[in-house]
Amino acid sequence: MSWGNRRFRRWLPLSLCILMALVLASCSGTGNDTTTSNAQTAQKVNVFGTAANHPHSLLAFANHTLLLATHYGLFRTTDDGASWKMVAGGPGQAMEGLMSYSMVSSPVDSQRIYALAQPTDKSSKGTPGLYTSSDQGQTWQLSIAARKLTPSTLFLAQAGATSANEVYVYINTLGSHGLLVSLDGGKNFQAAGELPFGSLSSLLALPGEKHVLLAGSSDGLARSEDDGQHWTKLQNTGGIYELATGGNNGPIYASGDDGVYASQDHGKTFQQVYSAAAINSLSVSSQQPLTLYGKTGTSLYRSSDGGKSWSKLPPLQGNYFNVVAHPGDAGEVYISLSYPVAIYRFDQASQHWTSLTPKN
Repeated sequence: MSWGNRRFRRWLPLSLCILMALVLASCSGTGNDTTTSNAQTAQKVNVFGTAANHPHSLLAFANHTLLLATHYGLFRTTDDGASWKMVAGGPGQAMEGLMSYSMVSSPVDSQRIYALAQPTDKSSKGTPGLYTSSDQGQTWQLSIAARKLTPSTLFLAQAGATSANEVYVYINTLGSHGLLVSLDGGKNFQAAGELPFGSLSSLLALPGEKHVLLAGSSDGLARSEDDGQHWTKLQNTGGIYELATGGNNGPIYASGDDGVYASQDHGKTFQQVYSAAAINSLSVSSQQPLTLYGKTGTSLYRSSDGGKSWSKLPPLQGNYFNVVAHPGDAGEVYISLSYPVAIYRFDQASQHWTSLTPKN
């Protein structure tokens, strides 16, 4: 795979981090009510709504279940995309009129899901905040209103690995003091320790490693062994914007300014394994931890050697967003597209994409 010069490679991940903040701002309820209303009432193009809809988070489970958080509703399928149901964000539902984002599954209990929600416009009826599900996304409840934690936006959420009730949120306006932790499913929060950098772009709780966290930022990587109370900054990485692992005791991968890094010692040290490009939306197979998927701005890629080399997947028409490895088959991967929302599944053996987006 070829890429532009090193300066451009460094700029791209930073721009993606900035873009995330801008997306949250532009998706928030400070926009034009008429524009949002028109988008919601425009003609549906598929089961996910109008062409104005776009995805924020995608989760895949081994039981043919997928969860998709979008600007206009949170959707669920239990038959590998043959049919979808809006389970939150719709009239009379939890998160009514809110966009859902930063949706994560607990590494302790896959039934426990957390998601953040904020208004799409000033007429949104739901309460912005942290929501939780204890039945793999079938039903949702408000854990805590955002206003109880901050007058601004909750930037990201991450489930902890100590228990299914452990969850973290980050408030980016608070900088190094913005990480909060809850031990009761998000009902109450307290401040975690001060981060060794002024911003946070990603947080990973290591599966099977109670109390161990990794944090990525434009200033590098840090590790905690006490649920975020104290941090050690790691050496020899540039800015890190994504962290991923396939499961207990497996390699941990980080992507950022200078490419892809890997750790074989539970995140204590990282070595650069790829430097030719910035690979985003990293996802690791839970079946084969050396199999990774990711994307650049224009292409989708697969690695079968722990990120050391990458091969391009057949292209799709559309704007690539989420990339999620199939939890039961290392040869398959899911991709979400935006404007309009669409979901596809790729099979490595056949080199074929299958649409998981019904018309209605």
